[in-house]
Amino acid sequence: MEQPRTRTPQSRPRRTTPLPPQARAGRGGARPAGPGRQAGPAGPAPESATVYRAGAGRARPVPPVLTALRRFPNPRLTGLGSGLFCVGTMLVLGLLDSLLFGSSKAFYGVTFLLVSGLTAGWVRKADLVAGPIAVPIAFAVGVVPIAQGGNGFGAQVMGVVTTLALNAGWLYAGTLVAGVVVLVRRARLNAHREAQRRAAAAAGRRPSQPGQAKAQAPKPRRRTA
Repeated sequence: MEQPRTRTPQSRPRRTTPLPPQARAGRGGARPAGPGRQAGPAGPAPESATVYRAGAGRARPVPPVLTALRRFPNPRLTGLGSGLFCVGTMLVLGLLDSLLFGSSKAFYGVTFLLVSGLTAGWVRKADLVAGPIAVPIAFAVGVVPIAQGGNGFGAQVMGVVTTLALNAGWLYAGTLVAGVVVLVRRARLNAHREAQRRAAAAAGRRPSQPGQAKAQAPKPRRRTA
């Protein structure tokens, strides 16, 4: 008995219809023109767009004045530290004034204004009151090397008192500078604290989830007969 031969079905090649020229161009990389697009060859982007994108990524140059101010030291001194800094600096400046500039009151006064501003700016926030207090003491200590007195102790004290009386304008100006710097810092500190309080209050009032406000609302009590 002969057995019938089984033939494995062979896959016949499918007939493909030729694609239109627009579809062939779409496969090559260009998108077919739609209702909102204009048909055209895909070419490189214009130079103006390239220049705009390159310029948008660059950061704006920082002025050299701001760069120099950022590099300037900004320490935070305690009340005692600010007093020692102011007194020591004015004493050194007074000695330099007596040795190099012949006890010039103008040089001493200008440097005193600068030191007063630095002292009030470098004292920490908790000891802002110490800035204007240390400034007059430092002025009196720095005047000792440039005071023109006699040989005795009493004559030297009278020379210091006379120099302080004749240069009281510099003393008041330096104290005023320190007071203004402290007041500005105090106002900024109060404004920052007030903004933090408002932000905390606003964050506490907002519910964390949309259904949290409904869940926290008190439910009405049922009346029992």
